[in-house]
Amino acid sequence: MRFSRRGFLKLSTAGVSGLLLAGVAREKASAMSTQMAMLYDASKCIGCRACEKGCKRWNKLPQVSTDSEGLYETPRDLSADTWTMIKLREIGPEETGDFPFCKYQCMHCVQASCVSVCPTGAAAHRGEYVVIDQNWCIGCGYCVAACPFNVPHLGEPKGSARKCTFCFDRVTVGQSPACVEACPAGALSFDERSTLLNMAEERVRTLKTNGSPDAHLYGASELGGLGVIYILPRPTSLYGLPPAPKLATSNVLLQWLSGLVAAGTIAMLPFWLLFRRKEELVADSEGGEK
Repeated sequence: MRFSRRGFLKLSTAGVSGLLLAGVAREKASAMSTQMAMLYDASKCIGCRACEKGCKRWNKLPQVSTDSEGLYETPRDLSADTWTMIKLREIGPEETGDFPFCKYQCMHCVQASCVSVCPTGAAAHRGEYVVIDQNWCIGCGYCVAACPFNVPHLGEPKGSARKCTFCFDRVTVGQSPACVEACPAGALSFDERSTLLNMAEERVRTLKTNGSPDAHLYGASELGGLGVIYILPRPTSLYGLPPAPKLATSNVLLQWLSGLVAAGTIAMLPFWLLFRRKEELVADSEGGEK
């Protein structure tokens, strides 16, 4: 594998800076209160996939060719070029004919595993949202392995990690995420988190009254609270979501640091890059909180 000079400097800095930057990120996450969020009501989703099209259109992501087998899910999973998608969930033989839909994307966790393990601080909170800075991502793949929702993916050929940005460029100027704006069925909402939670709790009560006793919220408290809250009429596991997602630790960075020490590269580390990056993260955190 060949690195550019810039890439080598980032890789060298990563080992010594990883633990410090992960600590800064965790401090920001614990101090951050998710003020704005997205609500997805699986009971209203009609599977039209307008949200997918809206995401690709706004973010200028390439379209995926139609599945030759004629399957509904095209593409079949999230990728570096597909940041949100609707999947058709087959419940089981005892409930033949029940095929609920579910939307998948980055959850923008308050306690984000990708932020915790990122050695360069590329994955970091920008206000309420988790964004991967393409200028700092070195393509190590730690975030890919750590995410309990299998969201980040490395570009092809192997490059930087990419995922949903929560349409950061839209929401910071008062617009809704592109997927929310595109939804014709009212399955997606974007508002203050407290407002959405009240709406969701009322909706869950209605669903339970109308024959869905397993209806519940997902994302209200998981990993400190998710930026995407789900209304699920059935048990969480039936939608392919982890019932109890765990926060990954950054212990793996110690192994990387040890390897760099053994290679004798620590003496070459440009520490000014570390301090500059730390200042950027603190500034972004303070700006988001304001």
